[in-house]
Amino acid sequence: MSDSSTPGAPGPAARPVLDVWCELQCPDCRTALDDVRALRARYGDRLELRLRHFPLEKHKHSFAAAQAAEEAAEQGQGWPYVEAVLARVKEFDRKGESLLIEVARELGLDAEELDTALIDGRHILIVDADQAEGKALGVTGTPTYVIDGERLDGGKSQEGLRARIEEIADRLLAEEA
Repeated sequence: MSDSSTPGAPGPAARPVLDVWCELQCPDCRTALDDVRALRARYGDRLELRLRHFPLEKHKHSFAAAQAAEEAAEQGQGWPYVEAVLARVKEFDRKGESLLIEVARELGLDAEELDTALIDGRHILIVDADQAEGKALGVTGTPTYVIDGERLDGGKSQEGLRARIEEIADRLLAEEA
């Protein structure tokens, strides 16, 4: 799921890409949202942020949440949906998949279509592909960031990661200029 919502905006080859491997039932991913927001504010369209799904087996609703996020993206509300679900990660643990539909309604999405997408599995291949690519890159937990081929594991600690990402992004943007 890409951060870019501007039609005709430069593609990934034209600007640095930050892949954020995340799962929506992960408390550490909720904490990482502040860094993601700060990076989006600092770089805007100069840095493409892509949410990559990495559902963990220990979180039984994370695979459904990844599919729901893809449907929300199809409906034009990918990042707002992800942020809304992560903001309620403890409630998600208790309520399960019904929270996914509830959040969709709150954001004005077509909640029935999101529910149908969960039933028919139309986004399973995207989630499976993300997870397979993550495993191939050495992702073992969430959040994990990949920028310019460098993997930064945020599951153990977020400390210093945003500064490292900014350092790499600044270097890549300077090379472009």
